[in-house]
Amino acid sequence: MIEERLLDSGIKVIAGVDEAGRGACAGPLVIAALILKDPRDKLLSDVRDSKLLSPIQRENLYELILQQSLSYSIISIPTDEIDSRGLHKSNIEGMRRAIHALTTPPEYILTDGYEVPGLAMPNLAVWKGDQVAISISAASIIAKVYRDRAMQELDLQYPGYGLAEHKGYVTKAHTEAMQRLGVTAIHRKSYSNVAKLTR
Repeated sequence: MIEERLLDSGIKVIAGVDEAGRGACAGPLVIAALILKDPRDKLLSDVRDSKLLSPIQRENLYELILQQSLSYSIISIPTDEIDSRGLHKSNIEGMRRAIHALTTPPEYILTDGYEVPGLAMPNLAVWKGDQVAISISAASIIAKVYRDRAMQELDLQYPGYGLAEHKGYVTKAHTEAMQRLGVTAIHRKSYSNVAKLTR
């Protein structure tokens, strides 16, 4: 893991940042930032990219990761902000907000995939970071579980769309539901598949 080299060089307070919901066409974009107390802790041996874990595994790891975190923050970017600002800018701004919301200032920041310009502390954008940096993997699990729970709540507010199953991503069932029931306030109207249904 990337943290090994940072720890060996004397850098102890390392933040990992990742998002969930970037590819969805409904619901929020969620960004998590966290600082693990000890990235080498064997209690974290099952932590990996959230996409490689089952929902039950993610849920089981969620509380463990929070307990093993020195500090963490979760930022939810609503649909209207994504539509007005754009997805990529929303993602970068969300990462910035999540980093600044940490109660412990990090000495070094690892972000998944994308650089966050203008940070005051050293940082590195890591390609496929959720597969090679445990801090980013842990953040990916926190963001994913938090967002999945939010989508389950939205499923109660917007019945018939299947949000609890597909979590707002583009599926045949989701598309058919939008065609049948219409586009809602939580659908990203800047996305081409949604925009087609609002003309």
